[in-house]
Amino acid sequence: MASPQVVEKVKKNPFENVSEETLIRISGYDIPGSRPLYAGLTRIKGVSWVISNAVCILLKIPHSKKIIELSKDEIKKIEEFLKSPQIQDYQKNRRNDQETGESAHFIGVDLEMKKDFDLRRLKKIKSYKGVRHTFKLPVRGQRTRSNFRQKGKAVGVKRKKK
Repeated sequence: MASPQVVEKVKKNPFENVSEETLIRISGYDIPGSRPLYAGLTRIKGVSWVISNAVCILLKIPHSKKIIELSKDEIKKIEEFLKSPQIQDYQKNRRNDQETGESAHFIGVDLEMKKDFDLRRLKKIKSYKGVRHTFKLPVRGQRTRSNFRQKGKAVGVKRKKK
């Protein structure tokens, strides 16, 4: 019987030779430069896979091109496209707006503000959805028996004061 060979395992630090990740700023969001354009644009709030695909196709930039390989002109084109995208209405995130009646697509802080104003309006008119949001309960008909327990609220028997 042959004796087993002793193999020394050298543990290397995986972060030893890794340089700091390069971040590219597009529309106010930092995107890692190592990501492909198609996946990287989805890091921007309000940009879904559909919008990212539309950017790649309409601006004729390859999906697999890395973010770090983009030129400044291409980044400007992408930012301008995201501000006012030429896409179908059903692809936009704000169809038939309550105030204007037009379809628009918002990204970033603008999207968060619109969402917040919508919730405020629902709470102000005391609609069912607004009331449910006020009490931090589920809005879309889920059951509340086992989920949606409020953190910090006592459930069960209270102690008697001495």
